[in-house]
Amino acid sequence: MGSFSIWHWLIVLVIIALVFGTKKLRNIGEDLGGAVRGFKKGMSEGTQEGAKPEAVTQRRANDETIDVQAKEKTDA
Repeated sequence: MGSFSIWHWLIVLVIIALVFGTKKLRNIGEDLGGAVRGFKKGMSEGTQEGAKPEAVTQRRANDETIDVQAKEKTDA
């Protein structure tokens, strides 16, 4: 009684599809897939050798422009 058969899983999937609808489930799947792809892309970009932080320009309320350079933290 501790394990589910394929029929149990099919019944659960049918109930979920009836409650949420197939369009909403498809949208959830697309969002989850996009998040996983973005995470993988971010991880691969972060591990590339020679990747240097880019300069970022920030603008304050009084129209002063400040250039900011991000640097990696080094262990001393």
